[in-house]
Amino acid sequence: MEEVVLRLQELLFPSIANVAVLSVDVGSEMVRVDAQCAAVGAACPGCGTWSTWVRSSYLQFPADVPSSGRSVVLQLRVRRFRCRNTRCPRQTFVEQIPGLTRRYGHRTERLRSTLAAVGLALAGRAGARLAAVLGVSVSRSTVLRLVDALPEPEVPAPRVVGVDEYATRKGRHYGTVLVDVETRRPIDLLPDREASSLAAWLAERPGIEVVCRDRAPFFAEGAAAGAPQAIQVADRWHLWHNLSEAAERSVAQHRRCLRVLTPAAPGPESDVVPAADLSASPWPRGHRFADRTRSRHAAVHALLKAGHSRRSVQRQLGMTYRTVKQFADAAAPEELFTGQWQKRPSVLDDYKPYLDDRWSEGCTNAWKLWEEIVPLGYKGSYQRVRAYLHDKRTSPQPVTARPPSPWAVAGWILRRPETLTEAEQLQLKAIRTRCPELDALTRHVQSFATMLTGRQGERLPEWLDAVLQDNLPSLHTLAAGIDRDRDAVIAGLTLPWNSGVVEGYVNRIKTLKRQMFGRAGFALLRKRVLFSS
Repeated sequence: MEEVVLRLQELLFPSIANVAVLSVDVGSEMVRVDAQCAAVGAACPGCGTWSTWVRSSYLQFPADVPSSGRSVVLQLRVRRFRCRNTRCPRQTFVEQIPGLTRRYGHRTERLRSTLAAVGLALAGRAGARLAAVLGVSVSRSTVLRLVDALPEPEVPAPRVVGVDEYATRKGRHYGTVLVDVETRRPIDLLPDREASSLAAWLAERPGIEVVCRDRAPFFAEGAAAGAPQAIQVADRWHLWHNLSEAAERSVAQHRRCLRVLTPAAPGPESDVVPAADLSASPWPRGHRFADRTRSRHAAVHALLKAGHSRRSVQRQLGMTYRTVKQFADAAAPEELFTGQWQKRPSVLDDYKPYLDDRWSEGCTNAWKLWEEIVPLGYKGSYQRVRAYLHDKRTSPQPVTARPPSPWAVAGWILRRPETLTEAEQLQLKAIRTRCPELDALTRHVQSFATMLTGRQGERLPEWLDAVLQDNLPSLHTLAAGIDRDRDAVIAGLTLPWNSGVVEGYVNRIKTLKRQMFGRAGFALLRKRVLFSS
């Protein structure tokens, strides 16, 4: 029996000293353990005086981690000692077993650490559900309190720091996350993204040598003020992303150069309407007013040819004499489509060339086109624009090849040439031949890509000068921003450091926020981020 008790003691309290197991009762659903402290005395927590004067004892029932699917009921007898130091304000104290109990604790240290680990991984509500499955009944608030009670982790002094922003409320409030790039572990979270907060944090750590950041101005100012000795490194991914956005804007500004028309497919001769008929008749065949006019014109001329007078035609057809005279004087019915039937000028006429160009570019949304021509001076209604586009949509159009979108062409320019298909290479070559600006854009993008992948940051001044020589306003804006942050960009294109690990923790923060919906206070979020691996 003693061997069984010792064995259970090793299983239940493997790393806890001074615990004597008195008895163990193993049932089908519960394990009852009677234990006590085996030490002779205890040190006073107030003054540290060792005492062996036992004043009284009582039983504690701290909750413990279930074992082998059975709940563990720990009945622990603890002693209350009297402090022998007469000057100590604490007259009595209760002994504590290191690694097992703590003052005012209702759970063992092992159960506290287990629930805290569950809370770090799953937060409150999901952590409480998992704890119930493991056999521990606990509320979600208790799980969060255990996480919040964890001590601050010990972080070694960093040498290379990555900094980025994260959103506590997207579009309104942001914070700052700092990561040790060498160990790939989070160091701290700041409640805002102000330059002064970052500068104060960096000033407390003079050993920082490199600061990896994006091109946000507040991070640049904070790093310069708090760590003037450190090298600032602009992240390469953000540089390429900025170049991609500028390239897409440049291609969009030259979308007219993307049109690639193919010859219209010839149709059967019966479907072709002669140009003379289309120009002579303002209304096509099938229009009820045009067909009625043609039939009346034919009837009037048939009676006149048969020898009837105009008065006789008037009586037979029930027309006025003036109407009969108009039909008789017209050699063809198309001559009658004049006067009040003639097409009147429209307020949309001056804007139809613009609408036709945008239609050929692929924009067929009537509301969007109406919004585009209103600033140009159009005073008409939206319904008129919609009717005009409806006629274009329903009328037969020549078969043409749809031009590639600016987004697709920008993708061809930004990708490696060897990854393009043969058709894409031919189209890009044709576009570059027709548009000198897009040809220059392609050369600048390829030069920057070579400089980025080959870590040739010393070529940046030459690249900036070359960009300014061409008529590319979007690239000029990018070049001006890079020139203001030239040293950090050159370092980013030369040194091996980047902010990739920081971006990973920004995504992790988003996951933690979703888990803690409604309870994501900054202090609790900071604890979960710092203890995350």
